[in-house]
Amino acid sequence: MPLQNHFVPPLSVTHPWTGFHSSWAAAIVRLLNHGILPPRYYAVPNVQLGGPVEIDVATLQEANGVNGEHSAEGLSLWTPPAPTLTAVVDYSPLDVVEVQVLYEEGGPRLMAAIELVSPSNKDRPASRRAFAIKCAGYLQNGASVVVIDVVTDRHANLHAELRQILDLVEATAWQSPTQLYAVAYRTAEGEDESELQIWAEALALGKPLPRMPLWLGADVCVSLPLEESYVTTCADLRIRLAS
Repeated sequence: MPLQNHFVPPLSVTHPWTGFHSSWAAAIVRLLNHGILPPRYYAVPNVQLGGPVEIDVATLQEANGVNGEHSAEGLSLWTPPAPTLTAVVDYSPLDVVEVQVLYEEGGPRLMAAIELVSPSNKDRPASRRAFAIKCAGYLQNGASVVVIDVVTDRHANLHAELRQILDLVEATAWQSPTQLYAVAYRTAEGEDESELQIWAEALALGKPLPRMPLWLGADVCVSLPLEESYVTTCADLRIRLAS
């Protein structure tokens, strides 16, 4: 099935991207767990939209009876001096729509993460930086990463953001001519240094999706069937082929 535009009408109205991305993550999990991943590997979806849950501190303090200098347990509270330095920061909520591939080895060990980019991952510098930092953290801890960006209503090069976070050489610069892309990353450990290996594919509306390498270890790689998972998702949601 050719890639459709899920961020403009009619699909953005009939099938909002939040539901589609969540269903796509679930379809990828089913395909990986039923015939692609080797024994002891398994995939789980991880979807967190809208940022973390906020806690009303004032309400908690009132419930615990903190009204003044002593708590309900009789502990003394201290009022510190004014801060030495202050600055305005932008802690943007981080949308997460991903598939985690884990290896059971006395406990789950993260081997790979498949990231489905959301519009808010691209909408401002702080969001783009937070997304890139998360991907960099996975790579630095030995997990491979696949980033899939089919967002058409925001234009940003998240590969460039990751390059900046990792301080990569200019030779790793790449941008999709369509602004849509899938990029697979993995860290290969050499005798003296680590090497980041990159597989980049431009995506295009009206074209089928490629297969991407999904690395599960130094010598273990499986095929990530983006087209098959996309077709399955469209079928599950009764999305008809665009005419």
